[in-house]
Order: sequence, then structure tokens, then C-alpha cells
Amino acid sequence: MPDGRPCGAPPGRRSTFCFWRDPGRAEDLAEAQRLGGARRKRERSLAFAFDFSGLESINAIRRLLEIAATDALGLETSVAKVRLLISVAVAAAKLLETGELADRIAALEAALSRPDDMATTGDLG
Repeated sequence: MPDGRPCGAPPGRRSTFCFWRDPGRAEDLAEAQRLGGARRKRERSLAFAFDFSGLESINAIRRLLEIAATDALGLETSVAKVRLLISVAVAAAKLLETGELADRIAALEAALSRPDDMATTGDLG
């Protein structure tokens, strides 16, 4: 740390410094930073090209499965292609099930937040 306190990262095997502050590893650090920057740039480019926003929602995961399925369909016919397509199908089925359950839970929660409607109609939806 700039104030002289240890940063908390473990020291290297042959050094009293951590990887980020070891003067003998400056070239390794520079290369790691370069590769990290290149990776982040590539991630942004691919995310834009494939309209992929991450794995934070069911729609985003669905998009990833669509990309994987499309790429798999373009492969030469092989056992690996069949396995990949089956894996995508299984993941998609699970995603659909999860989405349907989430919708049903949301409907139940909405119905429970309106107790007067349930009392008069006896209907949840």
C-alpha cells in the first residue's frame, strides 16, 4: 500500500512482496494487465455482436442458449454435436420450467396481495 501497510495479498513463493507489488514481477504484471484489458475489450465486442448482456435474467440466458444452439447446428455432424444439442435442449427445458414457475409464483403473490378479490370470487387468477 502507498502508506507502507501490507495490502493483504499473499506474498509470492520466493518473495516478500505480493504479485502486484513485486519489482521482479513487473513484466509479468504488465503482461497480465495487457491480457486482462484485451479480454475485457473482446468481451464487450462479442456482447455487442451477439446482443448478449450476461446471465442476470432468464431472457439473457435464453439468448445465450440460442447462440449456442445456432452455432451447434452449423457444426459437422458428429457425436459431439449431438451431445451439445442435447445439452442445449436440456438447459432450455429447465429454463422454460423455471420461467413458468416464476410466472406462477408472481401470479400467486399478486393474488395474495389482494385478499378481498379472493374472498369474493374464490379465484386466484
